[in-house]
Amino acid sequence: MNIFHREPKAENRTHFSVDRKFPHPENLRLSTHALSVYIGGNPILKLVNVEIPKNKITCIIGPSGCGKTTLLRTFNRLVDTIEGVKLEGVVMLGEHDIVRAAASEITEIRRLIGLVPQRPCPLPMSIYDNIAYGCRIHGISGRKKLDAIVEYYLRAVGLWDEVCDRLHMPASRLSGGQQQRLCLARSLAIEPSYLLADESTSALDPISSRTVEELFVKLKQDYSIVMVTHTLRQAKRIADHVIFMYLGEVIEEGDADQVFNHPRHELTQQYLNGAFS
Repeated sequence: MNIFHREPKAENRTHFSVDRKFPHPENLRLSTHALSVYIGGNPILKLVNVEIPKNKITCIIGPSGCGKTTLLRTFNRLVDTIEGVKLEGVVMLGEHDIVRAAASEITEIRRLIGLVPQRPCPLPMSIYDNIAYGCRIHGISGRKKLDAIVEYYLRAVGLWDEVCDRLHMPASRLSGGQQQRLCLARSLAIEPSYLLADESTSALDPISSRTVEELFVKLKQDYSIVMVTHTLRQAKRIADHVIFMYLGEVIEEGDADQVFNHPRHELTQQYLNGAFS
């Protein structure tokens, strides 16, 4: 199915967009109700209830092994790639329960909820083709249209001026920070509503990490961002909303100022004070 069509330009964002099974992405809400995830029969997430606010950065924090990445990858059904996984409960994307989505809808769900990986993973092709790849898969063709998309999203991540004269160079020759921004541009090019970021700055040097953080802060004008981070300092710098998890459960969720400065749960306070990590 060719799901792309041209839409009018929004006030702050150009669309190269879609004939959608779902409503326009800016109208979609993402939430869970009594979500449980089992892997090989073992409970990884337990009755998770969260609502992701629009146009904000939500940071999922908690000690290692508490289920942060599993929750993140459940939002766009990438958790399905794990052998022996079983989902119970509800994950709502707009009016659609994606836990019960048909197989034919999964590609569209993953387009609407993009993932920026932990480590930069450019495709083994040119800078240009990295951005154009997903667009071609979803039916966009024509050199002028692809040229416009590539330039638009490379500019969006602050990479255009650095690479505009070498677009056909292998992406693997870029620095780590540039590769991560390229991966971000690749995710944006297929016009998601939500961006999932799984420790997406942990493999970068401090300067590149701060550059990506600043990009996320800028991009929340047009996207809703959900980030897993092990770094409390990072969460305190950029989070608008916080989900604190422990042993597969959501212990506390709320506005960043409330969670960090006035936590309601003693376990949250202990984690913030460094009692465990």
